[in-house]
Amino acid sequence: MKKLLLFVCCAVAINGFSQRKMSLTDVINEALKNSYDIQLAQNNIEISTVANTYGFAGGLPVVTGTASDNEQVTSINQKYADPTRDTKKDNVATNNLAVGVTGSILLYNGMRVHATKNRLEEIQKQNQQLLSAQIQNTIAEVLSKYYDVVRQQYFLRALDRTIEVSKEKLQILQVRKEVGVANNADIFQAQLDLNGSLQAKETQYLAIDLAKTDLLNLIFLKPADQKIIIEDTIIIDKSIKLDSVRNHLSSNPAVIAAEQQVHINEIIEKETAAARYPSLRASTGYNLTSAKSAAGFSLLNQSYGPFVGINLSVPIYNGSISKKQQQIAAINSRSAKTNYDYLLLNYETGAVRTYQAYASSIDQLKLESENFKLSQQLLDLITKKFELGQATIIDVKQAQQSFENASYRLINLTYTAKIAEVELKRLESQLSNK
Repeated sequence: MKKLLLFVCCAVAINGFSQRKMSLTDVINEALKNSYDIQLAQNNIEISTVANTYGFAGGLPVVTGTASDNEQVTSINQKYADPTRDTKKDNVATNNLAVGVTGSILLYNGMRVHATKNRLEEIQKQNQQLLSAQIQNTIAEVLSKYYDVVRQQYFLRALDRTIEVSKEKLQILQVRKEVGVANNADIFQAQLDLNGSLQAKETQYLAIDLAKTDLLNLIFLKPADQKIIIEDTIIIDKSIKLDSVRNHLSSNPAVIAAEQQVHINEIIEKETAAARYPSLRASTGYNLTSAKSAAGFSLLNQSYGPFVGINLSVPIYNGSISKKQQQIAAINSRSAKTNYDYLLLNYETGAVRTYQAYASSIDQLKLESENFKLSQQLLDLITKKFELGQATIIDVKQAQQSFENASYRLINLTYTAKIAEVELKRLESQLSNK
């Protein structure tokens, strides 16, 4: 018996320790730390940072070392005007050695290097904006799931209140039956009402668990290994103004990234146009060649020394490929500008629609808060009247239903207003982990 009791105590302790209380800041930080999308965006920044160099753009010198050493066996048959010099031998060993170091640098190619370097800088800046946009999106998603958990827990509190009333109603009826002033029908109905509320409570527990599972999945924690406790309320920022949101749309990182894509495509136009210009490259280096033969006219032939040169390449005709590529680049620039305008319009429309929902929810909350208070007062009043025998079981049930409906409407409106607030702040790029 003692062993069994010890086992039960340990199990309860382990279950208690496995639960983790998490605040909103904890949840957001966990998501920002573990998000795969953010990690990929950070990788893109790292790649663009590594690539953003003049060497990658082709503006730095290129130094190449070459070496070759060929050994071979040949047959020689040489005849001269003087027959005494004639040579004819088989299996003659020969060696050809060539060593060289060459350095070259691009002097001019229609400013293509400069354009490429500018493009690499814009890509790096764009990836930074895309990372900021992904962070804002991640925070917004986390806030939505986090406050959904809080909303479901609010629903549970409303059910707890109606369950208290149902239990109290059943107790009153049982006492009345004992003194002969209540019938079994009322008791059965009261028990059915209580059972229905208890069943709804179990269903609400499931809704809370599912909401927490979704939240854990969003912050990349294994739901099977984590049991979290969230104790929070939904507080709405009522100070947001539509004009402020619209004025901040141009600073949204997603909008900035779209605008940067326009610049990138315009730079690509310049790069493509540069392919139609002459290319001038300077080169210098040092070469060594050595040819040895065991027999023949030349037994040793060596040459070595530095060299310097200029190479000019002038494109004359390539089937108008460069011209077509330039035309395609110009079309891509127009497409990028169209995408930017379309994105900005969508954000503008989204801001107006979201603000309309936000303002409407806040206006309705004033009336719904009053309705909720009235439903509480009505439930308390009807419960007291029922205790005094001045109200029926149907009156109590209707008061309970009114309280539940008012609670659900108030909670849902509060959640709707909060989600609209989150979206407006995301459009403003004002979300943080605080």
